[in-house]
Amino acid sequence: MRFALGWRVWLCVMLGFATPSFAQHNPVVVELFTSQGCAACPPADRLLEDLADREDVIALALHVDYWDYIGWADSFGQAQFSNRQKAYARAKGRSSVYTPQMIIGGIDEVKGSSKPQVMGTLGTHLSMNFVRGTIRIALSGERGRDVTIEATADGGLPFATEVQLVRYKDAESVDILAGENAGRSVIYRNIVTSWRSLGVWDGVRPFRQTVPAEGSDAVVVVIQEQGLGPIVGAARRR
Repeated sequence: MRFALGWRVWLCVMLGFATPSFAQHNPVVVELFTSQGCAACPPADRLLEDLADREDVIALALHVDYWDYIGWADSFGQAQFSNRQKAYARAKGRSSVYTPQMIIGGIDEVKGSSKPQVMGTLGTHLSMNFVRGTIRIALSGERGRDVTIEATADGGLPFATEVQLVRYKDAESVDILAGENAGRSVIYRNIVTSWRSLGVWDGVRPFRQTVPAEGSDAVVVVIQEQGLGPIVGAARRR
């Protein structure tokens, strides 16, 4: 099966631009849009749990809030994450969203509960190892207080990217008392608690920024083409 990896990525390869490597030092980012109130979501949540501790993958659970009206308000849900999913849909020419949905590498959309689709697409991304150019990201700083982000790109980048800081909680068990999943007790992994932009970067000069990172939540840096294009670099500090 051939997976659509995005015309921008293929264009970079064909024109010889610096295309980042998807090797282990730049793990593949998997975003799961899920909801505690969605009856179809628990299998996807379990699949994300299988991915949560892998070093070559950064699996992130973004809980949306648009299902809250059907009887159970997701305790992790944020309008920000619903808006991110809707922005992905607009970028791909669609007018609707659904759960559970996974976005892999900022490019490919798959049904989040379909293990064959998820693992097949993920495997394709992991096998991508373009020779020309890499993005390197280093995270340092005093754990629990701040993080210093340093990123470099060999040869610059052919498009502007957005550097984003993500925090996530490792795990939490939730007893769902109402709605479509009433009576279930679900363990959620890699629960995103915040996602914010740190600025735009063209890769010509090194990116360096120190930002507050209080608490014990994991720290993830995501570098993504502006306009919700391909994720071209990522790093994590747990």
